[in-house]
Amino acid sequence: MTAEPPPFRDPSLTVERRVADLLGRLTLPERVALLHQFAPAVERLGLAAFRTGQEALHGVAWMGGATVFPQAVGLGATWNAELVRAVGEAVGREVRAMRAKDPRVGLNVWSPTVNLLRHPLWGRNEEGYAEDPLLTASLAAAYTRGLAGDHPVYRRTAPVLKHWLAHNHEVDRDTASTSLRARVLREYELPAFVGPVRAGAVAGVMPAYNLVNGRPNHLSPLLAGLRRHAAEPLVVCSDAGAPSNIAGSQGYLPDHAAGLAAALRAGVDSFTDHGEDSAPTVARLTEALERGLIDEADVDRAAARLLAMRFRLGEFDPDLDPFAAEGAGTAGDAEDGNGPAHDTAAHRELAVEAAEQAVVLLRNDGLLPLAPGRSVAVLGPLADEVKLDWYSGTLLHRVSPLDGLRAHPGVGQVSWHDGADLVRLRAGDGWLTVPEAAGEGAAARDAGALDPALLAGRTDLPPLSFGPEETATELRLLDWSGGALTFSAPDGRYLSVADDGLVRASAEQPGGWVVREVFTLEPHGEGHLLVHRASGRPVVVAAEGLKVAAPGEDGTELLVETLRSGADAVAEAAAGADVAVLVLGNDPHINGRETEDRATLELPPAQDALWRAAHAANPNTVLVLVSSYPYAVGEADAALPALLWTAHGGQAAGTALARVLTGDVAPAGRLPQTWYARDADLPDIRDHDLITARTTYLYFDGEPLYPFGHGLSYTRFEHSGLTVAEEDGELVARVTVANVGDRAGDEVVQLYASAVDPEVPRPHRWLVAHRRIACAPGERVTVTLRAPASEALGHWDVARSRWLVAPGGYRFEVGASSRDIRCRVDWQVAGEPAAPRPVRERGLVAADFDTVAGAELVDLTQVAGDAVTPRDGGVAELGYLACDLGDGVAKVTVVAAATGAGGRLTVTLGEVAASAEVPAGADRYAYRPLAVTLPEPVGGVRTLRLTVRGPVRVDRLEFG
Repeated sequence: MTAEPPPFRDPSLTVERRVADLLGRLTLPERVALLHQFAPAVERLGLAAFRTGQEALHGVAWMGGATVFPQAVGLGATWNAELVRAVGEAVGREVRAMRAKDPRVGLNVWSPTVNLLRHPLWGRNEEGYAEDPLLTASLAAAYTRGLAGDHPVYRRTAPVLKHWLAHNHEVDRDTASTSLRARVLREYELPAFVGPVRAGAVAGVMPAYNLVNGRPNHLSPLLAGLRRHAAEPLVVCSDAGAPSNIAGSQGYLPDHAAGLAAALRAGVDSFTDHGEDSAPTVARLTEALERGLIDEADVDRAAARLLAMRFRLGEFDPDLDPFAAEGAGTAGDAEDGNGPAHDTAAHRELAVEAAEQAVVLLRNDGLLPLAPGRSVAVLGPLADEVKLDWYSGTLLHRVSPLDGLRAHPGVGQVSWHDGADLVRLRAGDGWLTVPEAAGEGAAARDAGALDPALLAGRTDLPPLSFGPEETATELRLLDWSGGALTFSAPDGRYLSVADDGLVRASAEQPGGWVVREVFTLEPHGEGHLLVHRASGRPVVVAAEGLKVAAPGEDGTELLVETLRSGADAVAEAAAGADVAVLVLGNDPHINGRETEDRATLELPPAQDALWRAAHAANPNTVLVLVSSYPYAVGEADAALPALLWTAHGGQAAGTALARVLTGDVAPAGRLPQTWYARDADLPDIRDHDLITARTTYLYFDGEPLYPFGHGLSYTRFEHSGLTVAEEDGELVARVTVANVGDRAGDEVVQLYASAVDPEVPRPHRWLVAHRRIACAPGERVTVTLRAPASEALGHWDVARSRWLVAPGGYRFEVGASSRDIRCRVDWQVAGEPAAPRPVRERGLVAADFDTVAGAELVDLTQVAGDAVTPRDGGVAELGYLACDLGDGVAKVTVVAAATGAGGRLTVTLGEVAASAEVPAGADRYAYRPLAVTLPEPVGGVRTLRLTVRGPVRVDRLEFG
């Protein structure tokens, strides 16, 4: 007689019932083991091993050949949720297809990144969608719906949002704290996470490395609030190594058992630490159990969430899993039956479409589209490149801008130069020689045989040596700014340093977590020292070849002979063509990437010289910026007839660019973030208070180079007849868009709102809805845009910790960008007046300020709450509007703690001020009441100003 299967194997039961049954069958050690990223199998129950984490930001990453779509910031530039959903679905299908061939491919997908592109110097700018929370939330919801599928029970993949919370800098990213005031948190940061979670396809969230208000993100009490927006249990996966940081680099708790216990209690479910070795994590959690820092309920809560995710991925019901066919070869096979199941014609076409829609036309005086048959010089370091980033997959197909223009039938003769300086290196009487690598390098690349091992520095090729002048190799030198140089051999291979320290021409591209292909030249004697940037050590000529010097060993002085400058070569090529197309930008592994913020908005000086040289030789010069982030190119904008920008566009970037340049496709990408004119327009990269710093399009008071939402077309659109109504709690706007040009094109309809004469600082305008539409010449389209009224108009009322729609006038505007407004309509809202703060009854939380200068927020306790302290122990000025003092108060009690020598508090009400000294203290959490006696009672509704001097933390104020 066949045994009845246990309830957890019964698909007719709810997921909750099945999880509860399975949990009850697991021992406590087995449940603890589930909490590591690499959860082991439990053979007695038929439970398979499981791994959280599969990178898939714009295609499946790190697992071999996959369709590579444009970078996330490029997808953001499409402003097209439907397209982004299709990309997400394609990526999800490829995850399933690749997993069928390689079980290391995981279904718990760590994508997308929803950190807002608040600061363009952030090294990971390429990973986010936009600086605007609504646009980010819209595209993230679309991508996760595509990744997860739309089945009511099962999920194609389980998407995880990154990185919670306020993560926008790489410098000291695991030890620095972000000061995040309540309004910025509620109005700016949270909507980017809440929006996609509410949409229903998000399976989890990953905390960031940084601290927020002095508390590690992996201990964030706000995670519980995010979970309340989810219809299903939300899994929290730690970032790699972050659990150890809590008691390690952050020193926040005394030992690792306490650190992991606190993270588990705060809501972390899966611990990504120590790679595949789960033993340290299991030992620390077990110790925490033994010490009573956590109990079995804490373990079970996390294990249940992880198991629920696995049930929804179909792990326990393979015969019912509707997405199993996508990995079985019955869906998504290549059309010839021989290629990988994920390399489909549909995905290739989608890669082209996504790259086309991501192109933004920044400026055009009529040079574009290119007239048929014109000869083109394709120039610059990215002219014949398809650059990948840290979260890219391996290319199966590759079309560079040069490839795309050469293949286009409407383009005449095409010439090319990468703008590199041609140099030779000499040490004494010897000249650097690169041994030949027959059959490899550029030829292999062109054949599509891209070996990811080339990114790591190979040891199977001969090292560089020095010989007589007749054997000298001419190297191509590219200067990426900030001293970052790359050298490549005639066959295209980059000089790279392998683990044995020898320098070889071995890398297809700069790349890897440690970039081994970047060098600097430091003046030394009559020549230079060639310094390997990753190791920080100079190279030396040794018997075995060119190698990195041992610690403390002197480098070999080299003389650099420039045979021809790249600028001269570019000028010559530009002069010989009808049109010059300069393709400039960044390499995503150099000067701005994960772990490294950019230093400047400026284009690398060597690249700046290239467009100037080309333009001097040929006035018909087009500048194409291919980059992960904005540049300040004001002089190029003023001088050149046409500029375009696209993020690194993936495998089809060159095809898409050629189709846009020639007019096969009218450009319709829109900038997803502000392009500032100069570095001076930017706040410090760690200043997240965009209200006070006056940053992003929401608050920036200056004149940007290109505003948020900017993008031109080859046709013209007119907007008219804007109306706004409220229907069942929704704002419904309708506007007519007419294509009054002679070409078909897409328009991105952008609806903004603003508050007229607000009582508290509000943005200049903010995006409330958007839609990308196709419009034929002469066509008129009525576009309907919808937004929840309260969310669209409200702001966070710090006085009462709630969302508030204030009464008064609002203005709705439709624009071609956030600064190019085409029509508007005014709107009156009854709203709810913000009543005065009842401070006598409720007191005043110090962190609930309305205005601020010189302060930062820190942790009130290690579990929850915020306190206020002067930045760097200086002076903080805090303002609190409309405090109702009733018939008068004579004393204000300030609850504060000293974190050193003590300080001074001053309370000012109108013209009345009083101060109190804060005694020295060593415990930052030892708050004490300090009486500030006013010289006379003060009543009525007043603005209160609190001045804090010295290393003092303020919790709250009480009134008597």
